[in-house]
Amino acid sequence: MPEGIADMDAFVTEQDGPAGGAWPVRPLLLAGIGAAAALAIQQLLGLGSAPPVDRVAVAIGIGTAAIGFGFVAEKVRLGWAIAFTAVIGLVAGLIVYWQGTPGGSPDFWNWRLTSLFLAIAIAAPIFQTARDEGRWHFPYADLHGHAWTNVVLWFAGWIFVGVVFAMAWLLAALFNLVRIDFLEKLLQKDWVIALLIGAAFGGAVGLMRERDRIVRLLQRVVTAVLGVLAPVLGIGLILFLLLLPFTGLSALWEATRSTTPILLSCVVGALILANAVIGNGIDDEARNPVLRYGAMMLALAMLPLAAIAAIATGLRINQYGFTPDRLWALTFVILASAYGLAYLVSLARGRTDWAPFARSANIVLGFAVAAVALFLATPLLSFNALSTADQVARLTSGRVSVANFDWKALGFDFGAPGQAALKRLARSADPAIAARAKEIMAAPDRYQADQLAQAAKAQAGIADRLRILPKPVPVPPALLTQLPEWQACGMTPKTRCTLLYSPGATEAWVIQAECFEAPPQAATTAGMVIAPNCQVTRLVLDKGVWAATNRGSPTEMPADLRTKLVKGFTNGAIEIRTVPRRQVFVGGVPVGEPFE
Repeated sequence: MPEGIADMDAFVTEQDGPAGGAWPVRPLLLAGIGAAAALAIQQLLGLGSAPPVDRVAVAIGIGTAAIGFGFVAEKVRLGWAIAFTAVIGLVAGLIVYWQGTPGGSPDFWNWRLTSLFLAIAIAAPIFQTARDEGRWHFPYADLHGHAWTNVVLWFAGWIFVGVVFAMAWLLAALFNLVRIDFLEKLLQKDWVIALLIGAAFGGAVGLMRERDRIVRLLQRVVTAVLGVLAPVLGIGLILFLLLLPFTGLSALWEATRSTTPILLSCVVGALILANAVIGNGIDDEARNPVLRYGAMMLALAMLPLAAIAAIATGLRINQYGFTPDRLWALTFVILASAYGLAYLVSLARGRTDWAPFARSANIVLGFAVAAVALFLATPLLSFNALSTADQVARLTSGRVSVANFDWKALGFDFGAPGQAALKRLARSADPAIAARAKEIMAAPDRYQADQLAQAAKAQAGIADRLRILPKPVPVPPALLTQLPEWQACGMTPKTRCTLLYSPGATEAWVIQAECFEAPPQAATTAGMVIAPNCQVTRLVLDKGVWAATNRGSPTEMPADLRTKLVKGFTNGAIEIRTVPRRQVFVGGVPVGEPFE
């Protein structure tokens, strides 16, 4: 047997079983807890389309406690594990209940909930290490090992859930071959699905925890594989930073609006791969110089990338003001900068022997991130309120016009503070602000708000894109209001149009300029072309309201006639004529289309 395989086999044989001793009942215990928790969650959330916040809070508390117990429970100091999971379940439930009605705070269900579970995910390995030590002591090797092992367990557990469902549906299909469909019907019931998910995930975690040393070995394999990627990403990031002086930062803003997320993702990737190389301790560090220098390049690149992300975020905030998403981006930039600075200082202090300093920084930063994430999960600091105050100030001070103000975000993205601000703005002394606030308050959803915003922008710019024939005259307000509609001048602010209207008239005609500016379609075999968007809309005044009564269709015409048409439109040679026509009548009733 080859030496490496023999060593690995000896490692598995000697180290099989969890660090706290074998616990054969664990797989069944965790499967039962998982099934019960999943069923309880399904019953709490699956009995209505919009469950109240108290049921949501209880469900999240149950799920958090059940999953947490599966990860941290050992025979050693079992009471500690029960207390820890009870605390995190209670904290999670109370924080969700604190937020109020589900959906009332959009940024909670996006980022605050993520912060809550990030804090719990960091707290779990901290507790596991303290439990193993029996005191408030955190050896880096154990702390880092528990963190990586939990990640491996999490993904492996869900893979096992997928395998269980694939097997269940395969068996259902097998029984269907002999016309026995009871299994298929069971798999279509929500409570059965919940039981399967909970039991499969809990059982998988229990089984793998009984082979904890093998999971640790798998974790080492995963980190070793990830470590191989460190030089690749390191070289790529360093080349990117070296090219920036020649391309300039402006290229970043022109290329995409996702500059900050991309840069932060690179920082996160660099952090993960660098830690995969430096390992749990001196004995666990990669020895290959290519990997070691790759990790050093990653550590060197993190702070500059975070700084560029900070510039990008600052520019967006300065230009468009605060929004919850931008404030969350600013938070992530600060955390990324802290890691980048810590790793740069570690490099400066240790040079090629920088890993011990980085590992020490990881412990301090881990505690800090957990505390910050838990704080941000609570409503104590409301990014919605900060964003609302900033955006309303920009509007009322005149920095942003009523037409360009993001009313949709205020009404649907800023939660309760945004709704309260809308009510205040609806009572504004500025009639334009009050009118727009009332419109958004009346919109039932984001789609209607989008339509209103688009219509407002089209209305604001209608005078700049309108030509009036036979001569420029004032347009009645009621008619002007109807022009920025899709059947008239269109809702695209850049679409120019021509209005045929005379003072006092009760009818008008609208022609979009695109009809004469867009290239015609390819000629047919008869030499005819179709002028795109050559619709003419007739608007008629009835009881004080202008309404579109009919709209023409694209007309097929010879190519030379279209050229004449374009020239006449450009010169303003547009008129309304009464044209005699020939048509078939039956019993005095016209039949078919006119033919001359």
